[in-house]
Amino acid sequence: MKNNYLLEQVDEYLIELKIKEIIESREFSSSPVHSYDMEEVPLSSAIEDLDTYGLFSEKKVIIVSHIESLASDTSEKEIEHFLKYLKNPLDSILLFVTARKLNNTKKITKELKKNLECPSFSVDAVSFIKKELQGYQVDSQVVRRLATECLEDIGRIHQECSKLKMYCLDSKKITLEDVDRLVIRKLGDPKDLTFEFVRVLAAKDKKKALEKYHELCNYSIEPLSLLGLLASQYLIMYQVKVLEEKMRLNQEIADTLGEKPYRIQKTRELTRYYSKEELRDIFRKLADIDLKIKTTDVDGSFLIELFILENA
Repeated sequence: MKNNYLLEQVDEYLIELKIKEIIESREFSSSPVHSYDMEEVPLSSAIEDLDTYGLFSEKKVIIVSHIESLASDTSEKEIEHFLKYLKNPLDSILLFVTARKLNNTKKITKELKKNLECPSFSVDAVSFIKKELQGYQVDSQVVRRLATECLEDIGRIHQECSKLKMYCLDSKKITLEDVDRLVIRKLGDPKDLTFEFVRVLAAKDKKKALEKYHELCNYSIEPLSLLGLLASQYLIMYQVKVLEEKMRLNQEIADTLGEKPYRIQKTRELTRYYSKEELRDIFRKLADIDLKIKTTDVDGSFLIELFILENA
């Protein structure tokens, strides 16, 4: 495992920070960095680089991104060659990077996780903000507002903190008014909106649930795609519900599920509304709607609205 890493993280800025941390801690700062995107080049290109000594230095940093493409686009011969390298690595740093959660049932994923170090990415947004704004007068309300407006996206927080520090450079004081004036609330992607949709469903608020559904429709999401998002949200609720019986800390549950602690925290706000049996019943209803959309002429939007009225 020496100097070989697997980085699974959706936040690109956190990936950048982790790569910088690894390179500096291993004293590779002056070494050349070579990057390979598995969506553009074959694994053999990275392997050839790994097997080749540098002209002026044996040390190098190899970054291989989009590794989720390996399972489908890479030959068994290339994978075997790569795994052989991992057992006898040269004095280089190898970083495998993916923004997606890898399928742990696949052979290549099992081999990667067995032969690569998988460092933790847990970053507390509040602590990060306080560190970013050191040297400025900031109260706790400002910190909380920033975390909320940025949806605890560390990369976005870094950008907004840089903007606020520049704006308040003379006074060295950042107020709520400054945050409201400069920080544009990060618009939620469909997953964020789906969470809000499920939240008002759980709270049995039919009117708001319908409003959230129509808001999702503005994203031009087809009913089948929306069903997939809903099923994903209810699935994590069920998983958290089960793990809550064994684990108390959000971080423990997040590490087990490969999710951000913030998402686990928000999901636990919903699990109290449902029993495990009720969540399983919702899965069955969603599966039934999915089947009707695929096999009948019934309007999918009508079925989803009916689901809302029955379950909110």
